[in-house]
Amino acid sequence: MIAGARRHATITIGGIATAIRTSDEAFLRMVDQRYAGFADPDEAFDYEIDVELTPPSGRSADDDVRVFRNGAQWQIERGDLSAEWDPVARRGRIRQSANPYALDTVLRILHTLALADEGGFLVHASSAVRNDRAFLFAGVSGAGKTTISRLAPTDANVLTDEISYVRKEGRGYVAYGTPFAGDLARPGDNLKAPIAAVYLLAKGSENRIESIDPAAAARALLTNILFFAADRGSIQAVFVAAMDFVESVPIRRLTFVPDGGVWDLVR
Repeated sequence: MIAGARRHATITIGGIATAIRTSDEAFLRMVDQRYAGFADPDEAFDYEIDVELTPPSGRSADDDVRVFRNGAQWQIERGDLSAEWDPVARRGRIRQSANPYALDTVLRILHTLALADEGGFLVHASSAVRNDRAFLFAGVSGAGKTTISRLAPTDANVLTDEISYVRKEGRGYVAYGTPFAGDLARPGDNLKAPIAAVYLLAKGSENRIESIDPAAAARALLTNILFFAADRGSIQAVFVAAMDFVESVPIRRLTFVPDGGVWDLVR
């Protein structure tokens, strides 16, 4: 364990539990609130992160995020944070400002790195579980991810309206709920289900589903996958993961108008 008598919050996303350690009680309370439904201080953890609430100096707040290897470790830098991550020891350290959004960024990046090693990924998509199967709705900002989440019927559990978590488990793929929220401004339901289909969203004058060829499906999926690291091997792993996913999971185009009838087509 990381040295020191620091309290911690444990955040579990995608079946991976991360202990967030800091001496700042107010920050821990903020983390508990931000990750409500995904935080449990008593849960056993897989990863450890020590948070120091001292922002890095000499940077502009507008600096974009950079993720790169520094020897065997990963380095993550942005205007408001600096982080180091040891993937072998599964331990890291963040220097950041006292807000949960810097931590949110680091967690997303760490999960993309972990998923790349096992054939999964994070993707710009809302997702929901209905009849024990998960459906993903992918698209750029404004495509309708939050809208279709709002229209979900009462028998559906929304996993996220912004960033879907995809893991490869056995010969199939599973979607997990995430706390990464979009315009709904609330975390998803903390559960998982096998992925039945992915729908590429487009707004139109009617509700309809169209088949698309595998090459177009792969291009669309890759466009929406989140990955931050400037590392050739990791980028190749994400590419292979996307190709394998397209071969295993149906991907279709869903054109819809903003009414609940669109869910009659989702199956």
